Amino acid sequence: MLNPDIAYLLGMIVGKGQIIRGNRDTEIVIDIPHKNLMIEGENTQQSVKSSLLDIVGRLKTLVGTDMEWDTSRPNIAHISFSKPNGDYLIRTINTYLKNHVSWRDVRIPTEIFSATKDIKLEFLRGIADVTAHIRKSNVAWKDYENRVYVEIMVNWDLCIDIANLLKELDVPVQTIRFAHPNIVDPNLKKYNEGSKEFWNKEHQIKVWAEEFEKVGFNIDHKNKLLKKFAKLNRDNWKEASKNSKKYKDKPISDIHHKFYWETKEINRKKPKHPEEKSTKLPSKVRKHFDSWKEMSKELGYDE
Repeated sequence: MLNPDIAYLLGMIVGKGQIIRGNRDTEIVIDIPHKNLMIEGENTQQSVKSSLLDIVGRLKTLVGTDMEWDTSRPNIAHISFSKPNGDYLIRTINTYLKNHVSWRDVRIPTEIFSATKDIKLEFLRGIADVTAHIRKSNVAWKDYENRVYVEIMVNWDLCIDIANLLKELDVPVQTIRFAHPNIVDPNLKKYNEGSKEFWNKEHQIKVWAEEFEKVGFNIDHKNKLLKKFAKLNRDNWKEASKNSKKYKDKPISDIHHKFYWETKEINRKKPKHPEEKSTKLPSKVRKHFDSWKEMSKELGYDE
């Protein structure tokens, strides 16, 4: 049965976990990447180390065995544990994840979508702690447009699942930078410079900072920065909207709390890209798209 602790653990595994099955035991390994040693004045390595102690303490009863963690490397930490293949927790994880063994091909369990709000939130925090980040360079254009990036490698289905789970919690996605040539290199700039596969990157799900506060992080420095940039968005919007007849005295949610199907569509045709048919793309997206919205609808993120 789902509870907040197992939902959080499942979220971490889905986001950046591996399940290594041996003849007798199964090892669960979860990566927790962090961009730099210092981000916006926060010591990320120290923050991750401190937060891991809290996370391990929280999951200790659920896991029922010693958990190991390693924070010695500058840009990534690990937590892991091992249990017999027939252990109840291992069988439960395998059931929810349909025996998938890697974040590369796993989906969000259907049970999460039908669960209560607190379960959905804990699952998303698990994903966010291992895949998301926020920093000054994530800003869109204006100083009230700071964003969280949730970065997903390879797994197209998971990218859409996350967007749909955010929708269930009334958190709109501002944009998705899909790893597709029409989205990453829409004007063929990099292609013409010789970087033929520049588009082959991670997917980036981008959410306004103050909207992502509804989810939050359990990693300390991430949550501090989220609160900092969410406040900046609200404060800077208040200043920027003073001279606007339309938005004066209106909250920032009037412009940011909108799903893409509630926003104005700009019909801008993109040029054909030679990499649209690349075999490195899943067959369902091996074609031309003029916008990320068009692609989202095609893949199942819509109203």
